[in-house]
Amino acid sequence: MRVLALDIGEKRVGIAVSDPDGLLASPVCVMPADEVRTFARPFRNLLEDWEPDLLLCGLPLTLSGEEGPQAQRVREFAASVGKSACIPVEFADERLSSTEAKRSLREKGLNEKAMRGKVDMIAASLFLQAWLDARKLSSEDQ
Repeated sequence: MRVLALDIGEKRVGIAVSDPDGLLASPVCVMPADEVRTFARPFRNLLEDWEPDLLLCGLPLTLSGEEGPQAQRVREFAASVGKSACIPVEFADERLSSTEAKRSLREKGLNEKAMRGKVDMIAASLFLQAWLDARKLSSEDQ
């Protein structure tokens, strides 16, 4: 099962994808949020290229694990995209994924300006990989 992860921000959406076996997450790109929200041609092309079976959207929870207004906005955005694409949507906890992405990029020597376009897709790949790993573990326990 191929999964496309969306790190939905107000201005940008970071996108990552899993391999067909659902084992490994890879960053893909960052798109303007309006292109994803309106199901514009560049986003439709991306869906045609990757043919995902599921959209996994990062849910911005508070540090205590609760949903706030930002989480509700993401849920509405994700539901709209899933409906337009006719692809089921699930959510994953994305707490601290952007912080981890920035740390990783800093370790590679990137400064804030160079990171700007990369953080969101790296964050999407991080929460996608965590979700894939958790699924693998739960299937091994059964």
